[in-house]
Order: sequence, then C-alpha cells, then structure tokens
Amino acid sequence: MKKALITGITGQDGAYLAKFLLKKEYEVYGLVRHSSTKNFERLEYLNIKDKIKLYEADLLDQSSLINLIGVIQPNEIYNLAAQSFVPISWDQPVLTSEITALGVTRLLEAIKLVNTKIKFFQASSSEMFGKVKEEPQNEKTPFWPRSPYGVSKVYAHFMTINYRESYNLFACCGIMFNHESPLRGKEFVSRKITNAVAKIYFGLEKELVLGNLEVERDWGFAGDYVEAMWLMLQQDNPDDYVIATGQKHTIKDLIETAFNFVKLNSEKYIKSDTEFYRPAEVNTLLGDYSKAYNKFGWKSKTTFEELIIMMLQADILRLELS
Repeated sequence: MKKALITGITGQDGAYLAKFLLKKEYEVYGLVRHSSTKNFERLEYLNIKDKIKLYEADLLDQSSLINLIGVIQPNEIYNLAAQSFVPISWDQPVLTSEITALGVTRLLEAIKLVNTKIKFFQASSSEMFGKVKEEPQNEKTPFWPRSPYGVSKVYAHFMTINYRESYNLFACCGIMFNHESPLRGKEFVSRKITNAVAKIYFGLEKELVLGNLEVERDWGFAGDYVEAMWLMLQQDNPDDYVIATGQKHTIKDLIETAFNFVKLNSEKYIKSDTEFYRPAEVNTLLGDYSKAYNKFGWKSKTTFEELIIMMLQADILRLELS
C-alpha cells in the first residue's frame, strides 16, 4: 500500500485529494500546523476525517518536516499548503513568502536529506503568469506575477525545478488555474458570490459588493484537478504541466449563472466598488492544458455552469440545514 503525505490537507484541494487517494487505496497522512483550534470541516464534509492520519508539523520549521518525513516515509508528497488568498499577500507579504515560497524549499531539502526516492508534487499557480504575455498560457509562457503571492509561487516553482535538476528528484509542478468547489473558502470571489446569492435567495441579505466584474478567469472544479496532481506522479519522468479547462469567463458571467439559477435579477443586488480592486490586477487568465491531455489523458470533466450550480446548491442546502 502506497503512502502519501499531503500538506494543506484541511484545505479545499487537500480534502479532495485525500478522498481521491483513499479510493486508490493509499495510506493518507496529513500535515497540520500546531494550534489551539483546528478546522477539519472539509474533511468531515467529505466523510474522510477518520480515514486519514494527521501529524503536526510546520512549513516554517525545517526540523519538524525532516522528522515527519522520516517517521512516515511516504512514497509521495503533495504540497498544497500556502498562504493562498491573493489580497492578503499584500497585507502580509513576508508571511506569504515564508510559507508559500520558503516553505517549499524546506520541504524539498527535507526530501533530499531523508529519502530522494520520494515523489514530490508542487502546486504552482496561474497567478504566476500575472500580466500575461500570450494567450492561452502554457508551460513555456513567461511569468510576470502581479502580487506577493504570485511572486512567491514563481520562487517555489523554480526551486522545485532546481532540486529536480540538481538532485535528480522526481519533482513535478502543476500550474493550476482557478479551481473551485463547495469547499472553497468564503473569502474567495467564487464562493463569496454563491454564498451571497444563496442568502439573497432566502432574504437574508440585500446586496453583494465586489470589485472588478470584468476580470476573466479559467475556472474548473477542484475535484477534477486533484486527479491531475496524482497522474503527474505516476509518469515515468517528472515534468511540469498546466492544469486548466481551456475556457474563460468573467466574474459577471459567474454572477449571472448563479442568479439565473435562482431566477433573480442580479442587477438589483450587485454593486462594484473600487475599494475591492487589487493594487495590481491580473485581468485575464486562460490555460492551455494540451500537454497534460496528450501525456496522460487528463481534461476537466465539469463545465463552468455545472461548477457554479454545484457550489450554489451546496450553499442553499447549508442554509436550509442551519
């Protein structure tokens, strides 16, 4: 039975990946930070909390990572941990860099010291493309990050490649475009919208204030994307892949899809305020996933409309049960 260690296991991607790997009959281990309160809501939502083994360690603490990997001796490590909320990265650029950038170096160094046969997946981000140089973006598109988060992800991306080339590690980067689900945090715009629409539908809120509604993103379902992470580590040789749907939509499209489902007119409830604009905006992102498709047959199974309706229905059900 293979062993997998997932950092960020309590997050959206970590929970879906854990469920996926359990179905593949892995022993699944999760890294959680030491704190007085721990949030296992997503693991409980997927009914898998009792099926995984959780260990305390910290991406800020090199020795804790070395000890953890030495104890578990995993076959695969998936690094999904990060300070991943882009707006916060301007408020906390140093912490974002420590976790999202240097945390990856600490993990790679731990693998080098403990067991160089461990396969490693790094969750890179479409935010690395930033002020895009071409459309769609593929593995060879130059990076121009527009936030401390994006810059940190570029560092982590190239550090992963450097360790692969320097120490012959089986290390892969998945350049993940926006991926959402009912488990997405409410601070992210997709879930912020579906949660607000559900509340408006029940008469619990009267409006939703957002930033730039013309921003375009390539949105997919997180449950589809974790399969691509696993497939990368099953190949004969390590490489880097863009994971995306190949389609883009505006935030306005997302809003309209959600409001149309509950048969409400969005114009009555939505306001745009420049206060919510980013200091440096990423206006459009569109991924070319053809390399992943040609190499191991991956493509997104869930359409944009199916994704938004799935999220909205989950938020409506949460309110009905509360």
